Amino acid sequence: MTESEIKANISQRLGIAKLNAMQKAVVATKSHKIVLLAPTGSGKTIAFAIALLRSLGKESGKGVQGVVMAPSRELVLQINDVVKRLATGYKTVAFYGGHRMQEEVNSLSQTPDIIIATPGRLLDHLQRRTVDISRVRALVIDEYDKSLELGFLGEMEKIARRMRQPSDIVLTSATALSDVPKFIDLRGAETIDCTDNEAKAKAPRLNIARIESPSRDKAETLVELLRSLPNGKVLVFVNHRESAERTCEIVKKAGLPAGLYHGGLEQNDREKAVRMLDNGSMPILITTDLASRGLDIEGLSAVVHYHLPVSAEAWTHRNGRTARAGATGDVYVITSESDNIPEYVVWDHDYNPSGKSADPIRAEYATLHFNAGKKEKISRGDIVGYLCQKGGLTAEEIGKIDLSDHQALAAVVKDKAREAVRALGMEKIKGQRVRVSIIDL
Repeated sequence: MTESEIKANISQRLGIAKLNAMQKAVVATKSHKIVLLAPTGSGKTIAFAIALLRSLGKESGKGVQGVVMAPSRELVLQINDVVKRLATGYKTVAFYGGHRMQEEVNSLSQTPDIIIATPGRLLDHLQRRTVDISRVRALVIDEYDKSLELGFLGEMEKIARRMRQPSDIVLTSATALSDVPKFIDLRGAETIDCTDNEAKAKAPRLNIARIESPSRDKAETLVELLRSLPNGKVLVFVNHRESAERTCEIVKKAGLPAGLYHGGLEQNDREKAVRMLDNGSMPILITTDLASRGLDIEGLSAVVHYHLPVSAEAWTHRNGRTARAGATGDVYVITSESDNIPEYVVWDHDYNPSGKSADPIRAEYATLHFNAGKKEKISRGDIVGYLCQKGGLTAEEIGKIDLSDHQALAAVVKDKAREAVRALGMEKIKGQRVRVSIIDL
C-alpha cells in the first residue's frame, strides 16, 4: 500500500486526523527494520501497521505477505481490528486459541495476505500445513518482552525458520531489549524510543494515592475504597489467581458489581468479563497482571493495587490501563504494615476512604447473550433492530454490542433487561430462532 492510502484509511476508517510523534517517526524512517520501544496505549499498533502495510505488494491473494505475532488472544483481536480496517483490498485473518481450529481452517479457503496470531496457534497451523509463510515480506512481533516472559521464544524461533528472511521487520517492546532475538536479523535496525516521552506525558494525568490498611488482610479496606469511589470502571490488581477468586467473592458479597479475570478461566469467560467491564454492566474487575497489557478499556477511571506489583514493569503496565489518550485517571495503592514497599511504588498523597460516595459505582447496564454471531450472518444492526422492534427497547437504551463468530453480547439498560428477554422469547432474528439470556454477575 502507498503511504497516502494508509494515511487516508487511518483518517477515514479510524477517525484519526493527525499522527502522533511515534507514528510520524515510522513514516519518516528509511529503515526496513525497526525496534519500537513504546508502552501500551501509545498508538503503537497504528505505528507498526504503517510499516507492515507499506511493505505489501500490490496484488492480493498471491500468498501470505505479512505476519504479526502477539502474546495473547486479546491483543491479537485488537490488532486484527485495527489492521483489518486499514488493509483495504487485502485479506486479514486472526489465529488464536479458545475456539475451534476448524473455523480458522475454513477461513483459509481464500489465501490470506496478512496473518495476526499468537505464536502457539500459528505454529499449530504450520505443523498442520494449512498455511505457507515462506514468502512473507514483513514480520511484526508485538510485545516481544511479554512474549519472552510467557515462554514463547521457542515457538517464535520455529515460526521464523519457516520464512525466507523477511525484508521488513518490526519488533515492539515496552522496555529496552535485553535479549535481542537471534532468530531474526536486526542488523542495521533503527530504534524508535518513545518510552520516556510517554512516561512524561502520562505522569501529570495520574493521581496516585496510598490507602493504609489497618490489618494484613486488606479486603475490608478494599471494600471501603470501592464504596467511596465515584461511578466508573475500576481494575483491581492482585498477584495470584487464588487471591483474585477470593477477593472477587468478598467484593460481590459486599453488594458491589464485580467480575473475575485471570489466566485459569476459560477463554470465553475471560472475554465476557472484559466485554462486561467495557460496556458498563460489570464496572469492577478483579484481575491478575494478565489484564495489565493488551486490554484497551474505554474510560477506565481507576486502578487499584490490592497487592503491590512484583516489578517496576508491572507497576507501569497496571497504571497504564487508565489515563489513556489524554484522559486523567486515579491510582490507589493499598498497603499494610506487612508490606515491603519497593522503590518504584510511589504516590502523591495518602487517602482515607469514607465508605460513601455521592455517585457510587453501579452497573447501569445488563449484558444480553445471543447464541448466534457473525457466522450466522448476524450484524450489530440486526441486533439493534431486533431489540427495538421485538424487545421493546429504544436505541438510546442499547449500549455496546460485541460480535464474535457464534455469539453476541449486547448491553441494555439494566431495568429493561428482563422485560426485553421475555419479549424476545418467541421471536426470531433474520428468520432464525436465537436464544437470548442475561449474563449474571
